[in-house]
Amino acid sequence: MSRLSFHSAFLLALIAAGCKGAPRADTAAQVPESKVPAPATPVWGYAGTDGPATWGSLAPAFTACSAGTSQSPVDLVAQSTSGLPAVQAAHQPLALHVTRHEHIADGINTGHTIQVNYAGADTLDVGGERYALVQYHFHSPSEHTVKGKHYPMEMHLVHKAADGRLAVLGVLMVEGKTNNALTPVWGNLPREKGNEVKVPHVQVDVDELIPATLTTYRYDGSLTTPPCSEGVKWLVMTTPVEVGPEQVAAFHAIIPDNNRPVQPLNGRTILTDMVSEAP
Repeated sequence: MSRLSFHSAFLLALIAAGCKGAPRADTAAQVPESKVPAPATPVWGYAGTDGPATWGSLAPAFTACSAGTSQSPVDLVAQSTSGLPAVQAAHQPLALHVTRHEHIADGINTGHTIQVNYAGADTLDVGGERYALVQYHFHSPSEHTVKGKHYPMEMHLVHKAADGRLAVLGVLMVEGKTNNALTPVWGNLPREKGNEVKVPHVQVDVDELIPATLTTYRYDGSLTTPPCSEGVKWLVMTTPVEVGPEQVAAFHAIIPDNNRPVQPLNGRTILTDMVSEAP
């Protein structure tokens, strides 16, 4: 064999070996990297070893649940606005406008509550700051108390501003006549955790979910569930709405007691303010 032929054969052998032994660069780039599993969400609940007393120690992200100083819920006792020191000026009553519409009732069982997600045009306008309704959910018994008294249920309508800040409109519920505004949701309650019920032809009139007397208790607080993030603007209606005892029982049959105990005020002021309908 000539030297030229030898070199040609040797080069061909190297090329062949390279093709068999390693993927081409462009092929290697297409091999998916092994996926790192996302960290599991810490398990939390309302009783036992993962109950509210332990939330702050379950995960670093939950620290505010134990270390926060502006936590919710609280016992609601209205305080006068007269004679407040200058530092409290930012807490003077502000005009609140509520705009509501009907929406499709799609509910989900989160394992901690029944939540109805919302993508409509409902808004809160608090002192010129606008918050859009994103979801509402329920607690039983109530999370907030009034002069130490719990109510059978409480509804939280969660609103979010464009910059991510939250305002929650709370509605206390007393047992009485059946609440027809809740019937579309209660007639389609998702019974298992993670179950989502989509009811395309059933609508809920959000206007009927809140009381006719539009005054609120107002204070600065937090989420009432982990991670207990603070900076939440709370507005809890001073007048409760009625809910049928059978509706309370139907909720309890799926979601047991899901209320966080009331938290210390730590010097915060609770005020009442007037609520008016948007034009």
